[in-house]
Amino acid sequence: MRATVGDRLVVHGRIVGQHDRIAEVVEVLGADGTPPYRVRFEDGHETLMSPGPDTVVQHEDPAN
Repeated sequence: MRATVGDRLVVHGRIVGQHDRIAEVVEVLGADGTPPYRVRFEDGHETLMSPGPDTVVQHEDPAN
């Protein structure tokens, strides 16, 4: 997995009824865009994250 600052990580819910969570990458701490990442969730909570297989990267649109 590779991400850059501004990308979004979508963490899919693992149980029925659990919603996906979206976090923005605010800092990349690994080499060449690899985890861990410092992320900020929609509620403002920040944490360090090494995403698992239930997470996908939505790359920032370079046109914006």
